[in-house]
Amino acid sequence: MKNLIRFATAADAERILEIYAPYITDTVISFEYEVPAPAEFSARVEEIRNRYPYLVYERDGLVAGYAYASAYSSRAAYDYTVDLSVYVDAAYCGQNIGECLYAAMFDILTKQGFYSAYACITATNQNSLNFHKRMGFEDAGTHPVAGFKHGQWLDVCWYAKHLRPHTDTPQPLKPIADFTDNDLLQPHETYRK
Repeated sequence: MKNLIRFATAADAERILEIYAPYITDTVISFEYEVPAPAEFSARVEEIRNRYPYLVYERDGLVAGYAYASAYSSRAAYDYTVDLSVYVDAAYCGQNIGECLYAAMFDILTKQGFYSAYACITATNQNSLNFHKRMGFEDAGTHPVAGFKHGQWLDVCWYAKHLRPHTDTPQPLKPIADFTDNDLLQPHETYRK
């Protein structure tokens, strides 16, 4: 079995959307109502890849999961903070793919110069809440009845992880284009049972 973490490419967008679509249609994990059209989704992936890490976990040549960082907010003071997302194909859940993706993500974000990462999680998604706690995130507060999906009002929990001490003045971020797949931690380096 060959496992590999690499940067997503434009060619991965279709498979990434296949993984993501059931989270939209069948759960309250994503607050989207409709599965995006392939062209729209490809444009999203490309926009994120231009500034932030967008990683895929490949098992035997098939993308089994993905994670990406995105802007926490558009104001300049937030430039050193990211919002994180991770999704794993249901057939591969429970196989430490999320853990490996996040370990590689934390490493590359730190190398870029980011300081903090946040995750917004539906309060009913106990698996994700537990996962983020295991990955070193702390509860940063709950926004009550923040969304409505599948006939119910839902709270969202914000979780925070500090990637480095906030004691110095930030230096300019290193562009994601300066990194290659060789700069990424691999599954055998990121997680051991």
